[in-house]
Amino acid sequence: MAKVNLGGYEVEVDEDGFIQDPNVWNEKIAEALAATEDVPKMTEEHWKVVRYLRDYYQKYNIAPMIRKLCKDTQVDLKHMYELFPSGPAKGACKIAGLPKPTGCV
Repeated sequence: MAKVNLGGYEVEVDEDGFIQDPNVWNEKIAEALAATEDVPKMTEEHWKVVRYLRDYYQKYNIAPMIRKLCKDTQVDLKHMYELFPSGPAKGACKIAGLPKPTGCV
């Protein structure tokens, strides 16, 4: 595992850039991760998805399925990919500080 500087914090990440400890995550780290995922500026819509992902992960210790994510955030799949060009699993989960999803998120 490598350590990188994200938003002024030294954070351990895997080979794909996913944070290894979700507890070190904060909004400055999220903004730094967003820049690596072609999200130049986090909008309130981005934050709504990221906060939902974090809350869900904290409750269930897993990322939600994509249908649930879209339904609960009221962001349709097409718009989800506009917000997170690399997708909800790679982009949104990474920005939210979650471990790399193992299934289809």
